[in-house]
This record gives sequence, C-alpha cells and structure tokens, in this order.
Amino acid sequence: MERPLTQNIRQGEAPLNLEQYERAGGYQALRKALLTMTPRGVQEEVKKANLLGRGGAGVATAFKWRFVPLGDDAPYPKYFIVNGDEMEPGTFKDRLLMEGDPHQLIESAILCSYAIEANIAYIFLRWAYRKSARLIGAAIQEAYQAGYLGENILGSNYSLELHLHSSAGRYICGEETGLLNALEGKPSMPRAKPPFPQTSGLFGQPTIVNNVETVCNVPHIINNGSDWFKSLSKTGDGGTKIYGVSGNVNNPGAWELPMGTTLRELIEEHAGGMRDGYTFRGALPGGASTGFLLEKHLDLPMDFITMNKAGTRLGTGTVIVLDDQTSVVGMMKNLMHFFAQESCGWCIPCREGLPWIEKVVHAIASGKGKKTDIQWLERQCKLLGPGNTFCALAPGAIAPLQSAIQYFREDFESLIAE
Repeated sequence: MERPLTQNIRQGEAPLNLEQYERAGGYQALRKALLTMTPRGVQEEVKKANLLGRGGAGVATAFKWRFVPLGDDAPYPKYFIVNGDEMEPGTFKDRLLMEGDPHQLIESAILCSYAIEANIAYIFLRWAYRKSARLIGAAIQEAYQAGYLGENILGSNYSLELHLHSSAGRYICGEETGLLNALEGKPSMPRAKPPFPQTSGLFGQPTIVNNVETVCNVPHIINNGSDWFKSLSKTGDGGTKIYGVSGNVNNPGAWELPMGTTLRELIEEHAGGMRDGYTFRGALPGGASTGFLLEKHLDLPMDFITMNKAGTRLGTGTVIVLDDQTSVVGMMKNLMHFFAQESCGWCIPCREGLPWIEKVVHAIASGKGKKTDIQWLERQCKLLGPGNTFCALAPGAIAPLQSAIQYFREDFESLIAE
C-alpha cells in the first residue's frame, strides 16, 4: 500500500532535513514543474487527478485555482496561503504532516504558488503548534539557502517569498475569508462573497487558500501523474486520505489510507477496536462539526459523496468515537460550549443562538431540562441551518446536535424525565 504523504515520517525520530529530503526524491516535482510545465499545465494535472480539498468542504482544488487570473496582464502581487490553523475538535492530521515532513509542505507550497503564478505565499499556523512553527521555520531557511525560494528559483523566471505566520487562534480562521482578515491584522470575521478570494483576497489581491493535507498531495501528483493518484483510491475521489480516530479505542491515532476506507476497517483494524468494557455506539466521521454515523454505517466507504448520502460529511476524516459509557448529551454540552465561544459574533443567529443552545443542552445534561426543550432545540437547528447564517460555522456547530437528537433522542428524553 503506497503512502506518499507519510512515507518520510518516522515515528519517534526527527523529520528529514533538506539533504535527506532531497535524497528521498524531494524537490524533484518542483524541478519538473518549473523547468518543463506551465502553471496552467500544473493546474490541468491536478484537475485530472480529482484532488478534493482535505480541509473539510471537499471542493475540487483545481476548480478553485482556475478563477485566479494568469498571464502578464494579471494583477500583482498574488498570494497563496496554506491553512494550518486546524482548530476543528478531534482533528490532528495536519499536525502530523507539519511536524513529520516540513520540507514536503514547503515544496508543496511553492508548487501550488507556481500553479497560480503567486509571488508571495504564507503558511498560516495555529498558535498552539509551536513545534510545527519551529520545524517549518527551519525548513524555510534551508529552502532559501538552497535556492528553492527567493529570486529565479532553480534558474527559472519564477520567484517566490514564503512567510510563516502563527495566528492568534480562532476557530473561524478555518473559514478562508476569516483567515484573510486575521492575516491582515483585522478581527477574524468572514467577508461577504462576492467578491471571492480568487479575484479579491488578501489585501484585495487574487488569493488562494488551501489546507495543509490538500497541498501536500500536489508534488506526488506532479511526480507520478494523475492516473497513479486516482489508482490509490477505492472510490472516485482521488488519492489517499489521512484518517484519524479518537475516543475509547485501543490505538487512537492517524493513518494514511486509501480514500474510501470503511469506518469499520478504520476503527477495528487501525484503531485496534474498542477498549475492554466499551461498546461502539456512534461516531462523528470528520471532526466535531459533522453528524453521527451508527453501527449500520460501519461498512460505508469514508469518502465525500458517500458520507453526504449518509446524511453527514466526511469533513476532515478524523473520527470521534462515541461509546456506551459516555453520555451523548454531555458530549453535546461540551461541543456546544466550544462552538458558542468560538462564534465570531458577526451574525445574530450564530452569536445569540449558539449560547442559548448551549444553556439548554447544559440544563438537560444537569437534570434541569423541560419537556419542551427537545422541540425547541430541533427548531433552533433549523433556524441555524445552511443558508440562514453568514458563514458555515453555525450549520457545522448544530450538525452533531441535530443528528444526536435524531439517533439518540431517548437519551435526552430520559434525562428530562428523571
């Protein structure tokens, strides 16, 4: 089984330095792209590979890129931003890549910047990822010294500045325009669209924002081709996926597996199954902002289309397991507390609705709920659903609660009755 994203990561050992990374084939994709391919050619190969965004939304990467103006008449500067904020609860896949193989991330950022003819790039990092910051910062210095960054990279006409930015940290920075505002030194609130970042992003210039795992696929696509990338997957969604599992399993962690690996294989084989005394009851398949899957869903392939058909989302692909010893209402209380405090406060349904939802769920969990609370929560889930708020934070926040009421309603009702 090929694992291109994690092939250089050695558990318990320091990541590869520049010389070691080059010996492992590093920066060959960059050399190939700069010396033999046009930016549009790079985009076309990524399009044929069907690389979908690994940050949660699953948008086709090349589809986002195609709206950036190219050529001598295009506005400059143009920006490429790697989103390493990773504040989705239960998610730690990007941290694995940043700490395990920082030069892969640097090469990926340069390649993607070249694909849209960006001349300035940023790696936007979560404030708490201090180890990642140290390792990435050292890798950037090595790349500059070796001529992979700066003026006329590898003797080509392409030049790029790459900067590392550690953010102050807000969940809303997972929304790309909220990230752009934060990078400009403004409050991290989402922007109205249109205009879209591809034409008016950072400082009003054309900008692309892609997730860490997403961009790390690009060098391997350029080196090996789109057909090879699609062959790695078990479904129509190309490539591998870094799946993770947390909860009361024997071996929590993250693994690079073929896209479309089933939830059963992920939990029973790679995570070692449930711990003694615990029984699987459900799982959030892609971080805290996704809806529950049940035992009947265990054999579904974990890809974007199948998860949507099952009434949830693949999201980040990092599974949070619910067991029979954990209160699903208590779990919802913790998640609603997180989302309520992470609301940027820009729109009323999210700013006012999430704290009220938190209070009601807390009351139910504390044995102070009322008979009408469940119906009230269901109504709020509709009011905060897609299309009713300024961005996707609130719809994501109520996704686990909505499915918890759907699948585990008796848990809520029994606490209210008692």
